[in-house]
Amino acid sequence: MSRSIPSIEARIHQIQHELASLGDFRVGTLSQQFNVCGKPHCKCKADPPERHGPYYRLSFTRKGKGHTRSVRIADVETVKQQVNNYTRFKDLVQEWVDLASELSNLRLKHD
Repeated sequence: MSRSIPSIEARIHQIQHELASLGDFRVGTLSQQFNVCGKPHCKCKADPPERHGPYYRLSFTRKGKGHTRSVRIADVETVKQQVNNYTRFKDLVQEWVDLASELSNLRLKHD
């Protein structure tokens, strides 16, 4: 079922408003890692092992090249929110593109 031109325009306006209020965003995936060191009698070599960590890493690709950055524990929540904001940004832009195509088709039919 096709939506009306005014309803599509209203939703596009909502999307634009939400995009403007997203805040900071960051591309990437945040992961949590635990490591084993090289010290022979360390707790990470025990049975069962107690690995070091957690350590947080942000992995992303820019201009075709992969990157990984360490993230301080104090910054984990901020980076999570930035990654979530980027995901929301992508979703909103995709919805806008879909709506813009639908709107263009409707306007062509009305002309």
